[in-house]
Amino acid sequence: MRTSALIALVCLFALGGPCRAEEVEKTLFLLIEPGEVIASNTLSGRFDRLELDAKENILDYKAANAVAVVITNQRFAGYGVLAGGWQTLRREAGEHTRSLQAEDYSATVVTDDRFLNFNGRTGAWNQLRRSVQFK
Repeated sequence: MRTSALIALVCLFALGGPCRAEEVEKTLFLLIEPGEVIASNTLSGRFDRLELDAKENILDYKAANAVAVVITNQRFAGYGVLAGGWQTLRREAGEHTRSLQAEDYSATVVTDDRFLNFNGRTGAWNQLRRSVQFK
């Protein structure tokens, strides 16, 4: 108990504020090229390509410290530095994106019909159908 109190006091006085979780180092950069997106993963020292189809266009993208999401007219593509490799999820017909957020190892996409999240640690997409739809 005394040790915890001592650590809290050191954080408050010596560090000038409350102790915070370790920040995620910036290890992911996106390179947008004609017909492809390249993820530069400096953590593993590799480059991973997301090749776009002939009629596929990038609508939006965000890259955070360790996760990135690319939204095209055909799919959602997520990349996480720990998982490595692009993981894609098809868009539904007529689906419009409302927002895109990416931070640390997580990304969230909100569409007219779904809430989507991407876990950059595991490379998994999850989705929840929205009860209220915008038209």
